[in-house]
Amino acid sequence: MLLCIDIGNTNTVLATFVGDTLVHSWRVKTDARNTADELGLQYRGLLAAEQVPVTGIAACSTVPAALRALRTMLTRYYPDVPTVVVEPGVKTGVQLAIDNPKEVGTDRVVNTLAAHTLFGGPSIVVDFGTSTNFDAVSARGEFLGGVLAPGIEISVDALAARAAQLRKVELVKPPKVIGKNTVECLQAGVVYGFAGQVDGVVRAMTAELGSVTAVVATGGLAPVVLEECATVTHHEPALTLVGLRLIFEKNQP
Repeated sequence: MLLCIDIGNTNTVLATFVGDTLVHSWRVKTDARNTADELGLQYRGLLAAEQVPVTGIAACSTVPAALRALRTMLTRYYPDVPTVVVEPGVKTGVQLAIDNPKEVGTDRVVNTLAAHTLFGGPSIVVDFGTSTNFDAVSARGEFLGGVLAPGIEISVDALAARAAQLRKVELVKPPKVIGKNTVECLQAGVVYGFAGQVDGVVRAMTAELGSVTAVVATGGLAPVVLEECATVTHHEPALTLVGLRLIFEKNQP
């Protein structure tokens, strides 16, 4: 089975594929302080519980310290397994049509490939993670740039930290838009506020692109606002993992 590893700033998502079928998936906290041996024990424990035989590994990371530990772990624990770590020089099939390609997070490149393969283009990817990323994909599958905004969870954390009478709340849709108590007011602000942000940014990007074939939502926090987003046409939770699978296939002899 192919093991795909997506290391994000907040969470790490792992999945296994047989061909193009996703078989297993796990979500764990990302800790940049973890050593290679800690990563090895964690990942091997997850795989052993499901008796997963690993025949290939594809990975990407937006956390440099975690990426260094991952490289060491792969060398130590999986020395004979074909491995592709997405970085400059790895074949992705995605042209970066921006000012400084070195600035682009590898997850955005991977998402571009997956979105164009699954849905065509022009398209827009909305990735709800630590930040909310809006990525523009051309009709030819190029990464055209996008928009970066503070993510849902860190925005809620900042509000709770800076406002004495406000606190963190469960990220769910409230009964009504007009809240009757502090919790409902905060939940309404999160759900309808961020849904409005998504629709506003997507419409502005669509106006610049001319038209889009798909607006694809992904990321762990997408379900929080997805129901209220009028512009999102597809929800693909495993978009980054699918992209990693595609890149692994592109880099096999």
